[in-house]
Amino acid sequence: MYRNLAEKYRATKYEELYGQDKAIDELKKFLKEFPKRKGIILYGPAGTGKTSLAIAAAKENNLEILELNASDLRNRLKLEQIVKPATEQRSLFKTSKIILMDEADGITGTDIGGIPELVRLIGTTKYPIIMTCNDVWQSKLSPLRAKCKLVEMKALSTLSILELLKKISEKEGINKNISFLSQIVLKSQGDVRAAINDLQSYAYDHNILVDPSEKRDIEENIFNILKKLFKERSPFLDLFDNTKLSLDEIFLWIEENIPREYKNEALAKAYYALGQADVFRGRIYRDQSWRFLIYQNIFQTAGISYAKKTPSQGFTRYENPKRILKIWLHNQKTEKKKTIAKKYARLVHCSLKRVMRDFDLLRPILKQPGVQTQLKLSEEEMDFLTK
Repeated sequence: MYRNLAEKYRATKYEELYGQDKAIDELKKFLKEFPKRKGIILYGPAGTGKTSLAIAAAKENNLEILELNASDLRNRLKLEQIVKPATEQRSLFKTSKIILMDEADGITGTDIGGIPELVRLIGTTKYPIIMTCNDVWQSKLSPLRAKCKLVEMKALSTLSILELLKKISEKEGINKNISFLSQIVLKSQGDVRAAINDLQSYAYDHNILVDPSEKRDIEENIFNILKKLFKERSPFLDLFDNTKLSLDEIFLWIEENIPREYKNEALAKAYYALGQADVFRGRIYRDQSWRFLIYQNIFQTAGISYAKKTPSQGFTRYENPKRILKIWLHNQKTEKKKTIAKKYARLVHCSLKRVMRDFDLLRPILKQPGVQTQLKLSEEEMDFLTK
């Protein structure tokens, strides 16, 4: 029987969620302190485990979970008919329950729409309400942000996704080498669900090649954003509302492509504006001062767009942020170095820190076949030493 691997390997325990320790701690704290805060919003890019975290929380705490999709509950009437009773009625089989509302950004935000009604329900609910959304900074969600605890789900690192794909491949008997899995990881752009779906799609076709430069719809969004930012000077306050990318990812795209649009004084002014946006971003993360977000947005949009007297004309080929790829390559290199150093430190009974520090001095020794046999180095580790 065919079964979707993304659903089969969906995390159902906290320990099965990769790279989301901070979000897990924040959700635990929210549930422990309920009803101090009655609503929480898990936000971040697609495929980061927002729904899985809510499901895991219910299982870990032996709570019933009532799962609703906000795209099917767009208006006030639907919320009153379905969600309101759920916030008042006791669980039938468990001691308590969680109300999970997926895709909260699908609820309408007008006075006759669902957002005002949802705010009212949060005020009166007897049970925790967990909402998920991709972009929590849409203007229509402002009333919800004021009432809820906000928890960001970060896009997973390439190394974490690669490790997960390796485990799934072993369990499913998928015989693909590390290079093939790495191409899927790069193509996924941090989306775990997309990576697993691609693994399943490509798993049993031995002739297919994965093209990591083949991008998903997410990049069409960022290209439109950059075009509006650099060439059209569209209204800026809602420029980032319709993308699944986080502000941090948008920051990297803008940073990469400013030199393709600006030169000389305009280039300096644009990078100064981006630098100011980064200053406010740092203050927001450090002090949780979300009121500064509007200043980050202003510098990251209008500040950059008006660094040049007139908008740029003509076609510009925008590029992916190379800093992410450089970080991934550096992490790959460091990881290989560390695994070799661990084996050597264990063999000669010294600290890992010392071996890492003296690694270049030890390299001639580590290249010796006899030493490599004693350390039981893999082919990849031996190749690393020859580079």
